[in-house]
Amino acid sequence: MPYELFISWRYLKAKRKQAFIWWISVISIGGVAVGVAALIIVLAVMTGFKNDIRDKILGIMAHVLIQKPGANLELNEFQGMIARLQNIPYVADISPDVNGQILMSSAGNVSGVKLHGIDPERKIAVANLEKNLKEGKIDLLQGKYANVESPTGPEREGIIIGWELARILGVFTGDEVTLILPTGRMLPTGPVPKLKKFHVVGIFSSGFYEYDAGLAYISLTSAQRFFSIGQSISGLEIRLDQIEQSSSVVRAIKARLAPAYTVQDWAEMNKSLFSAINLEKLAMFLILALIVLVAAFNIISTLVMMVMEKHSDIATLKSMGATSGSIMKIFMFEGSVIGIIGTGIGTVVGVTVCWVMDTFQLIHLEGGSYYLNHLPFTVTGVDLVLVIVAAIGICFVSTLYPARQASRLDPVAVFRYE
Repeated sequence: MPYELFISWRYLKAKRKQAFIWWISVISIGGVAVGVAALIIVLAVMTGFKNDIRDKILGIMAHVLIQKPGANLELNEFQGMIARLQNIPYVADISPDVNGQILMSSAGNVSGVKLHGIDPERKIAVANLEKNLKEGKIDLLQGKYANVESPTGPEREGIIIGWELARILGVFTGDEVTLILPTGRMLPTGPVPKLKKFHVVGIFSSGFYEYDAGLAYISLTSAQRFFSIGQSISGLEIRLDQIEQSSSVVRAIKARLAPAYTVQDWAEMNKSLFSAINLEKLAMFLILALIVLVAAFNIISTLVMMVMEKHSDIATLKSMGATSGSIMKIFMFEGSVIGIIGTGIGTVVGVTVCWVMDTFQLIHLEGGSYYLNHLPFTVTGVDLVLVIVAAIGICFVSTLYPARQASRLDPVAVFRYE
């Protein structure tokens, strides 16, 4: 052990002669520990919230979306695109999609909806939707069904709607809803809305309010007929094996397609939402880092008082040949040890609290827009490293001033007044 580290460790443990300084050191360690634990817990909450929202979004929407602005994709066009893109790494499935904004009405209410046409036979494409179904089956989109209240009436094609949308319209599985396309047909008197009745064959719940209240699904062929686009589609939806590779997949797709097509991954399509979450996470980190900064001022005061108390020891060490650099190391080591011990305790406490809170779901929520029934805690390695490096760095910087003052002590002046 270097003698500088040995002496600094002895100074920290010497609580008989310098009880006051020893207690200030303990308080400094506690301050650092509290700050580090608070940082870890808050970052874990923000990360858990972000991951929860991401999982719910990816449970419904495509990982990568390809569209042609201002135009639909023709049959030969998108079939050739599928052939060129299906061998790209991480691409699990490429499925056609037809979508558009419509109105949906029932006997009791009307609501704006984004209607999607999907192919029920593409199991990878509809896997997440099928997993989120509370009632019904995906395969029911392919048939025609009669109204439960009028079994002898005309049969309708099937539609799957969100849980909140069903609540707004006051409908259940087996009921009928009317889809309204405002710009349906053009007559001499002007545009006439297009109306078509569908049979509710399923209700899904993604846990994301905006999706549950504003999405509906019918079969691909039904959507093409309803929007009168023939065999064309609105775009291609791509599902990936690893969503973390979405950026590289987007680059690979753009390299194989003409610039006329737009290619967006899930992060870009929800850029504003995740940017807001990341900004809030950064703001919380900077605010709570002030706790560690306050503890760093305690370290400064501890070392300043230690220098005043040990000025004769410093003079003796210098007269024995210790350099100014060695004296600086003694007090820098002492402050750094306080920071490292406090950071270590805070890390253990923070990670333990997060694990207990997330495992046993101790903080329950009333729910709301995102249906969070408990507060999620997710500790990541990146957040841990960031907190540890920031805390130790702040503590280390706080040692520089008192250590420099100690190194400048003149042993002749000290012994003159001893």
